[in-house]
Amino acid sequence: MDGERGEPHPRHAVRPAQQSYLEAAASCSGRVGPLLAALEGARGAADELAPFPGEGRTAERFAFLQRVAAEDVTAARVLEPHLDALAILHEAGMDAPRPGSTLGVFAAEAPGSVLRATPAPRAGTAAAGDGGTDAWVLDGVKPWCSLGARLTDALVTATTEGGDRRMFLVSLRQPGVTAEDTAWVARGLAEVQSGPLRFDGATARPVGGPGWYLDRPGFRWGAVGVAAAWWGGCLPFADALIAKAKRAGANQLAASRAGRVYRMLDAARAHLACAAAVIDGQEPSNDDAAAIAHAVRGTVADAVVETLAAVRDVLGPAALAFDESLARRYADLDLYVSQYHRGADDLSLATHLPDGGPRW
Repeated sequence: MDGERGEPHPRHAVRPAQQSYLEAAASCSGRVGPLLAALEGARGAADELAPFPGEGRTAERFAFLQRVAAEDVTAARVLEPHLDALAILHEAGMDAPRPGSTLGVFAAEAPGSVLRATPAPRAGTAAAGDGGTDAWVLDGVKPWCSLGARLTDALVTATTEGGDRRMFLVSLRQPGVTAEDTAWVARGLAEVQSGPLRFDGATARPVGGPGWYLDRPGFRWGAVGVAAAWWGGCLPFADALIAKAKRAGANQLAASRAGRVYRMLDAARAHLACAAAVIDGQEPSNDDAAAIAHAVRGTVADAVVETLAAVRDVLGPAALAFDESLARRYADLDLYVSQYHRGADDLSLATHLPDGGPRW
């Protein structure tokens, strides 16, 4: 597996902003503060931390995400939505927020939580519906806003008066945005609290037209980027399993499980590399993009589940009870990969499949 221990591929030189974030990841011990400070310090071009997907260097983007996750899973969980937000703005032809911004993407929905968007009234008018399209107002609650109380800005989806789902860029530091109390008791990703945000007349700018966020191929490419981070989070576990399998007197079970984990992670690596090549090639149809993203995410998620099971079975409870770094990584990755909805995602995949199934 190329770069399997977080080492850069010869083609992928490390940029200064990347090196700064990697150093923060290596020393953060799951704490979010140093990671956000590193993002705030990345004040160069919007693609300074990672190339945008679909512009010929997607493999480099994925490689950086896996390198960060190999250092610390929380660091990858903080970085990935920031990079995704920058890519979304780039795809929409919009500039990134002010230098020093930290970004999230909040697109989850939940029963009883509705965020509504209405055009802001023009100067001299009283009717909100009489506004232009460059200024909107958000009202309501958005669930699952990871680090909503600590980020400076976010891209959020909201429902318009016409029932359309649309994306908006909003400053989270304005008076109209409040982080609601949440009982975040997760042992994994402990500092990446994902509670609701309440919006009361918060001003926002539209990003793309109605439905654009979900319809664009970049929606699928962002999902593959998450899988690259999951994959990277497995690498220290793979190292530990292989090392135990190679010790003198290692039992056959340890060796067999190490071989299986390697095989599944290597297959997932190849699938990610293939996806990067497709993303940088001719723009696929929506069905093809969805099929690629679902298949890659499923392949990687299966490899993660197998890796976590092998850690539990082969390294045993002592590793999870007395090795702080390994135990935290286990809890972080276990929660992170739960973003993958196994049955539902495979059901969605089936609706996008070509006739006749896969071809060589």
